[in-house]
Amino acid sequence: MQIPAFLKILIIFGLILIAVRKKIILGNVFFGASVVTGLLFGLGIVDVLYSVVHSLSHPKTLALGCVVSLILVLSMSMEKAREMDRLLGAFQGLISNPLLNLVVFPALIGLLPMPGGAIFSAPMVKNIAKPFKVSPALLSYINYWFRHIWENWWPLYPGILLTTTLANIDLWKFILCAMPLTFIMVLGGYLSFKLGRAEEDLLVGKDQLERPPVKPFLVRLIPIGIVIIGGLCTGLLFNRLLPGNFQNIAKELGLISALLVAILFIWVKNRFSLRDCAELITEKQLLKMFYMVSSILVFKGILHDSHAADEITRELLAIHIPLVPVCITLPFIMGMITGITVAFVGTTFPILIALIHTFGESPFILYYMMLALACGFIGVMLSPVHLCFLLSNEYFHTNFQRVYRYMIIPCSLLFLSVICYFAVLRIVSGRFT
Repeated sequence: MQIPAFLKILIIFGLILIAVRKKIILGNVFFGASVVTGLLFGLGIVDVLYSVVHSLSHPKTLALGCVVSLILVLSMSMEKAREMDRLLGAFQGLISNPLLNLVVFPALIGLLPMPGGAIFSAPMVKNIAKPFKVSPALLSYINYWFRHIWENWWPLYPGILLTTTLANIDLWKFILCAMPLTFIMVLGGYLSFKLGRAEEDLLVGKDQLERPPVKPFLVRLIPIGIVIIGGLCTGLLFNRLLPGNFQNIAKELGLISALLVAILFIWVKNRFSLRDCAELITEKQLLKMFYMVSSILVFKGILHDSHAADEITRELLAIHIPLVPVCITLPFIMGMITGITVAFVGTTFPILIALIHTFGESPFILYYMMLALACGFIGVMLSPVHLCFLLSNEYFHTNFQRVYRYMIIPCSLLFLSVICYFAVLRIVSGRFT
């Protein structure tokens, strides 16, 4: 009996979820899922091996693996040099409003992605809140929610880089498209304070200390500025100067160059020894990150070579499931269950991309990816297995139920806003195509 393609992919998703729950490293999870996918969809062992080798040797795979690994080196270098501590120290006092201080500290740390980074900002949030009557649940919510306000578009997050690579869309166009979602997250976070009457407690007794100069704070932002501004400018330059074969990875080469400069800046400024540098670039976590990114792109390659995505698309078309609900529900469910952005991007986006092309919506793929990423991100934020959520609640000695009360408003607002935003973008751009 022929097993429906959709059932096959559900089996694969189920195996992925079990493996994630068993805390198997994500590189092994996606590599194993790639092999199982190929075999389930009719590829022989030789064909699977050929697809794996082809995907691993592709310039996009190598370039993206380098970008994500270098982001991790930069993060670890700044942590080792205590640059984030200095950045936050230079910021302290610039804003006298305690509410804004509580929000900005996690947000600043969120600019630099790091696994479980919420535990890094938690002591600072707790210290600022000491003079005020703030519940542990609210502190955990502030620390958790505002750390992630950038994750829908900030180019240092691996999920963004994977999304643009898988969908073959321009990174900077995606950034401009998804950037407004940060304002929605900030607004939702503020409304949660307002309706919970937390703002009144935080504004009582705010200090009026003399404001420190802004220049030291701006100086501490130089490494991040090098990556963002330098990456954009260098990427555009490479796109103009490099020959055709290299233009497909121009933005990745631009980011690689900018990241190398930023890392070198940190190393020289903080007088890292050769031993310090060697320890950073030989960190096992780097190899795991490169392996994970490569495995996700292998999974995408297997889905393409086995025609799995095509089979799933035909089945969904046959039962007339609309495209938009699929783009909303699949990433949300996978994000909710795994609690990891790269997990829902790697598993669902290759299928969604095939569906978008089949439905004739290719000109609007940027907007569909923005919608899918935001919905998956909401699932990740609500996931009880999200590492930042677990660590933040543990630090502030609270539980999921109490923190969820604060998250209902911002998550609902983000969900409704992204659907309306998508609809407007889709309708407006449809009139000009």
